[in-house]
Amino acid sequence: MKPCLKPFPLRVRTSLVAGALCVVGACTQIPAPPPPQAYPTPQPSPSPAPAPAPASPSLPAPPPSTQAPSATSPSATFKPEEIEALVAPIALYPDSVLSQVLMASTYPLEVVYASRWVKANPNVKGDAAIKAVENQTWDVSVKSLVAFPQVLEPMADKLEWTQKLGDAFLAQQKDVLDAVQRLRAKAQQSGNLKTTEQQKVIIEQSPAATAGQPQQTIVKIEPANPQVIYVPTYDPVVVYGAWGYPAYPPYYWPPYPAYYGYYPGAAFASGIAWGIGFAAAGAIFGNCNWGGGDVNIDINRATNIDRNFDRSKVQGGGRWQHDAGHRQGVAYRDNATREKFNRGNVAGAQGRSDFRGRDAAGAADRGAGNRAGAGARAGGDHAFQGVGGGGSAQREINRGHSSAGRSFSGGGRGGGRRR
Repeated sequence: MKPCLKPFPLRVRTSLVAGALCVVGACTQIPAPPPPQAYPTPQPSPSPAPAPAPASPSLPAPPPSTQAPSATSPSATFKPEEIEALVAPIALYPDSVLSQVLMASTYPLEVVYASRWVKANPNVKGDAAIKAVENQTWDVSVKSLVAFPQVLEPMADKLEWTQKLGDAFLAQQKDVLDAVQRLRAKAQQSGNLKTTEQQKVIIEQSPAATAGQPQQTIVKIEPANPQVIYVPTYDPVVVYGAWGYPAYPPYYWPPYPAYYGYYPGAAFASGIAWGIGFAAAGAIFGNCNWGGGDVNIDINRATNIDRNFDRSKVQGGGRWQHDAGHRQGVAYRDNATREKFNRGNVAGAQGRSDFRGRDAAGAADRGAGNRAGAGARAGGDHAFQGVGGGGSAQREINRGHSSAGRSFSGGGRGGGRRR
């Protein structure tokens, strides 16, 4: 029995030693990969920096969607208050003249051609002017405005506004006409829109669009004498009352003295000022379709103005349709409009050539020092001399965007420099 008693304690001692070694080993292994030491290392060391790197390039990703909005982006749509600011200077024009201004605004470079022709032929007025430009290649809406130089010249001088108005009308015709009606209602409520010896103001109730909805009040403006047409001038802040959109002050420019004479500031206290009336019944071919939210044209009258008028361009019921062939290379504002119309814009190269002064329209008014073939450049047209069609014209228009508010948009009386 004694030999068996000796190995037992040895096993015990061996087990105790082994257990002790395990305990010691466990104790020595635990602190080997301590988590606290793993966290500080990325802070001083640049090597872990690539881990957050993928997040930093993704930060600039959102801006492109706002800088280049898609056709469905909200920023591609003009706000109601923005449209009101755009139409403020023309909302009180007679319906017929208003419709033709809206159509012509979609052809901004041809507006400049026509304005130069008017300045080169100051003694040709009204229906005689319409007859004189019948062989020009401009759109019929642009041709019609040579009978109303008090309208045409500001459109050419304020080219940025004209293009923006045309962009809004192409994309949101009904919204533009609705904005006009809202402003007319305000002018009427302010007591500044009424029937006079120059115009007739007609209030109508349109049928309800759907059952159960209230009727819409329509304010129409027509010439008092269809043979003599007057175009009013006014300060929007006075005629419409207090302007409710500080972020979008109404566009405004003082009346051109050649057509309205000199009006001191007090002349607008009563609202609307009248200038020269023109015998221009032959220039009228369009009208506003208030219930349908678009403009209609009289094909026969349009043909009288433009013998080459393309009747196939008119939609059913005489509804006007934009002709991209007269766009002359000016870019469209948004993808939807560009895709809709740009396929037919094949006249850009010719437009660029004409706009540099090679059009025959201005050949009769060459000034001393102009090269052979240069078009007319009247004294008041310096802002657009040398403006090319297509890309160069677009760059000139874009440069005007940043200064539009300072140069000819006023917010309230005295708001913004006016010229």
